[in-house]
Amino acid sequence: MRAWLMDDYTGVENLRLGEVRGPQPGPEQVLLRVKFAALNPADAFLARKMYPANPSLPHILGRDGVGEIVTVGPGAGNVGVGDTVGILRCEVGVKQWGTLAEKVVVPAKSVMRIPTGWSDEEMAGAPLVFLTAWQALTQWADPPAPSSAKTVLLVTGASGGVGVASVLLGKSMNLTVVALSRSAKKRAKLQKLGADFVFDPMDRNLVKSVTAALSPRKVDLAVDNVGGALLPQVVALLGYGGRVSVVGRSGGTVPEFNTSTLFFRRIRIGGVSVGDFTAQEAHVAWEQIVGRLDAMGQRPQVDTIVPFEEVKAGFDRLAQGPMGKVLVKIGG
Repeated sequence: MRAWLMDDYTGVENLRLGEVRGPQPGPEQVLLRVKFAALNPADAFLARKMYPANPSLPHILGRDGVGEIVTVGPGAGNVGVGDTVGILRCEVGVKQWGTLAEKVVVPAKSVMRIPTGWSDEEMAGAPLVFLTAWQALTQWADPPAPSSAKTVLLVTGASGGVGVASVLLGKSMNLTVVALSRSAKKRAKLQKLGADFVFDPMDRNLVKSVTAALSPRKVDLAVDNVGGALLPQVVALLGYGGRVSVVGRSGGTVPEFNTSTLFFRRIRIGGVSVGDFTAQEAHVAWEQIVGRLDAMGQRPQVDTIVPFEEVKAGFDRLAQGPMGKVLVKIGG
């Protein structure tokens, strides 16, 4: 089969399209003929050895995808040949070969039929980012309980995959959502998706602008997909008992941070790791996610679909900052 092979840890720009022997499913596994795969920042981090995984080489990246089951291993459960399924959180693309290939082996317990009314493309890029957003929103409370004054959610990098998912899920929880994006066009799109306030994180008066818009309220929960120099400003916007769920680090390391800003408001900062979900927990969370999106009449957002031969261009688009997910079309 054809696959995009990672021969070393020098980055996604050095992936190569090659031929490898197709995998075969073992017990409680299924073999998918991949239709669509999704690209994630975690793929690019792993390709630079900036991710806590050390797969044997050559490796195949790709954690999300939709495909048709072509072979079923012993004890695979309630799925069968011909079913079209998506992949929930598992070791695919991390410790074992991923979806940037014509075929992939997946644990049967980690596949899910496509929700009614969803397209293959919508499903292909949704699980990882929505499960990540779900964990970010619920790790402090399950889920955040709206009060009469409404809980305020701040989302940085709001136009990315986890960002969009956080905005949509936040609105499903009846939260007041503040979304940050550098692009005016994307800010307008985020408002259409339900964001109550949108701001440019490059605004020199960001803290004052957000504070004035929310007054007298403060931010209760932040989902930070950026880090870097933006994190201290996020902390400055939090009220007493404010929480930050740290998801990404596209802004790099935090250059300067005064830890005393955490003390007297009892600020809590916690990391997010979707890998902590068991298969059962992922299924339970996924059912909640789908139900909430359906109730809102919303769907996952797809920014770009590139051909299989143009995976590197897809990663370029991902690095530019898409509005939603970047997908790779692999099979028909």
